[in-house]
Amino acid sequence: MEIQIVKQIAITLLIGFMLGLQREIYYQSANRNGFAGARTFALIALLGYLSAWVQESAPFFILVSIFIFGMLAVASYFYKTFKSNFHGSTTEVSSIITYILGVMVQRSLDEYAVFIAVVMLFLLGVKGSLAKFEKRITLIDIRSVTLFLAMTFVVLPLLPNRMIDPFGVFNPYKTWLMVVLIAGISFVGYVAIKILGDRRGIYLIGVFGGLASSTAASISLSKLYTIRKRLLKNFAGAIAMASTIMYLRVLFESAIFNPNLAKLLAAPYLAAAGCGSIFIFYLYRSKNNHETERILPSSNPLELSEALKLGLLFGIIFGSIGIFQSKFGNAGIYIISFLSGFTDVDAITLSLSQLAPQKISTQSAIYGIMIATFVNSLVKLGIVFVIGGKKIGFILALFFLLTIGAMGVGLAANSYH
Repeated sequence: MEIQIVKQIAITLLIGFMLGLQREIYYQSANRNGFAGARTFALIALLGYLSAWVQESAPFFILVSIFIFGMLAVASYFYKTFKSNFHGSTTEVSSIITYILGVMVQRSLDEYAVFIAVVMLFLLGVKGSLAKFEKRITLIDIRSVTLFLAMTFVVLPLLPNRMIDPFGVFNPYKTWLMVVLIAGISFVGYVAIKILGDRRGIYLIGVFGGLASSTAASISLSKLYTIRKRLLKNFAGAIAMASTIMYLRVLFESAIFNPNLAKLLAAPYLAAAGCGSIFIFYLYRSKNNHETERILPSSNPLELSEALKLGLLFGIIFGSIGIFQSKFGNAGIYIISFLSGFTDVDAITLSLSQLAPQKISTQSAIYGIMIATFVNSLVKLGIVFVIGGKKIGFILALFFLLTIGAMGVGLAANSYH
């Protein structure tokens, strides 16, 4: 007996058993009788494997086999519907896919079959979370997903991937790619907040707020603090969390377009993120009463207006860098970085990452990104003081003092080496 065949049969049975076990556990929790359990699913996968094997000497055997099995699955569905008035067909569809997975294993596609089985286990296991998420989906959310897909797979491929301006710095394709990148990060944070925001607490809002916009998160959390001031350290920690995530986001964005620049930024920004994490941990441990809030974002980050604003901002920064550098040299880059910091650090980070070292020096890009980060930190601190008041403001002042100081130490260490 060949070891390879034994291995394939074992994989086939394991795939069927795991999928059937998931279905069996689900039906037990729902107090219902299921179409098939662990043993039956294992046999279904084996049926697929054997059908593919016999197909090698008996043409059309798979077609006959899948037709007969499909009829059994359909009959089971109608019987279940008639007896219990339950119309779900997940188990029947899963059984047919399990049959196909058995065929794939026999055709030496076992790695793909295992991957698909793992994906199926995930999808079958998240029904509860998906049901809750579906209740929170709005027409705006659907329109936003459609917009994101159009931005990525329709608009992006149509744009020319070359410089089109007199200064040789504006590439429509790469500029829109940045728009897609930031919109995607923002949308991940938005979806996560919609799924988890009512259960995971204020700190988690800081995490996903930092993915979307640490400035916007600072404004929202400062406003919420004025309503529930007894949660001072909770809200202070969440705002600090958003800014700490921002430091890591800068590294991630620069690494996408300029890995060498990201390596040079790693020391200062990881130092800031590490110092910020320690500060957040102190705030978290010093406060036992961590109540949760349902804090959903006020607007979807993939609204068409937001996407167009982001694209316009990138265009302005790209053009301004070229113009200011030609007139003022590196000082022009720093002026643009300073002004960009009043809104966010994403646009200037991605712009300078793309321009260095071909159009500007790497050192100028590093200083420009750090200037924008410093200004943005001061802006957020001012927002907290103005909206939240002195108590939360002084806590965040200490946070920014420590993180910006750590960033300076990291930069000095880079210069020393």
